[in-house]
Amino acid sequence: MSDPKQPTFLVSAHSEPVVVRVNGKANYLNCSNFREFMEQMVHNGRNKFAVDFEHCKGMDSTFLGILAGTAIDLREQDPSGVLLVCNLSERNRELIRNLGLQALLFIDADLPKGERAVYQERNEKFSELEDKEISDARNVLEAHRNLVKANEKNEAKFQNVIAFLKNQVEPDS
Repeated sequence: MSDPKQPTFLVSAHSEPVVVRVNGKANYLNCSNFREFMEQMVHNGRNKFAVDFEHCKGMDSTFLGILAGTAIDLREQDPSGVLLVCNLSERNRELIRNLGLQALLFIDADLPKGERAVYQERNEKFSELEDKEISDARNVLEAHRNLVKANEKNEAKFQNVIAFLKNQVEPDS
């Protein structure tokens, strides 16, 4: 499991919805891989996302702009996609509301009880999947590192994937 003091984004990319758990502070220093991941998921046709902020210590306008951009992209799909934010602290909820983002995305506390239960159940399952996801991420990271070892020209092709996965499974490096 990742160190909650170290900013990381843990993902369950194969679940429905796609779940992202934000640990630590989400800001301009660490959110480019998150943006790329979300863009790739939307590009691949995924249209339901739950972002868990239970362990998020804060977020800046850059990160909030990425959330807004993802929510806009999802709304432009046919049928429209959903971006749900869960387990917001009062401060993080205030940041979202002050920028008017509640008009673009869904806040778990604002959902009808039945819908909230579905997302909460999936979020709880994320914890069970987390160890497997990290193990899988380690395997994918090693495979991409091997591709770079095999041919140094592959480094440019896979540097973002490697950086994202490394941050996920080796947050202290």
